[in-house]
Amino acid sequence: MPKIMLVDDEARMLDLLELYLVPNGFQCVKFEAGEQAIRYLQNGDEADLMLLDLMMPEKDGWEVCREVRGFSNLPIIMLTARNQSVDIVKGLNIGADDYVTKPFNEAELIARIQAVLRRVKEEKAEVCYKGLAWNGEHRILSYNNEPISVTRKEFELIGLFLKNVNRVFTREDLLMMVWGMEADIEDRTIDSHMRNLRDKLRKEGFPVENHLQTVWGVGYKWVDE
Repeated sequence: MPKIMLVDDEARMLDLLELYLVPNGFQCVKFEAGEQAIRYLQNGDEADLMLLDLMMPEKDGWEVCREVRGFSNLPIIMLTARNQSVDIVKGLNIGADDYVTKPFNEAELIARIQAVLRRVKEEKAEVCYKGLAWNGEHRILSYNNEPISVTRKEFELIGLFLKNVNRVFTREDLLMMVWGMEADIEDRTIDSHMRNLRDKLRKEGFPVENHLQTVWGVGYKWVDE
């Protein structure tokens, strides 16, 4: 039974989330402050996902997410009444996996949780391609046994391509499958991640131009040659 951390300074919201999740097969552990949730993880207690409220006193959701990302890859879905694109981008850039605005639909929330958990499970597989090794469990990317330093999103992007050789992904596909949500993110944001990923692979000697190719007007694909 997946264990979900519920982090919100409003007790009524914690109870409501628990009411939604428990009948759908989830175990819940509740926290009314971000610092409590951080200590829980630092003490070695386990969880499968965190639902994190953004607007909390003392330590807001952004700060909690940033601190958790310093020592854990626990999936995080942010819950907030703020739906401005700048807030969405900020949350994703510091490591959130998805972003749900209040008030939310119960079925949508459950579906997003299941989607993130499913994606995390798939990410743990290991893929090797012509000296390039992607290890989802330990989150390591290497070429000829030499590690390559990439960001979380770059790691997810290369993993997606290696698992789906010769498949064309539109920018909308990549947004939904890697960022995990419909957000007002410009195409150039995704293009920037792709450019950085190419630069890092090229620097390590991998012939990235032969494989990670742009499909003009559509998106990207990994070509097997």
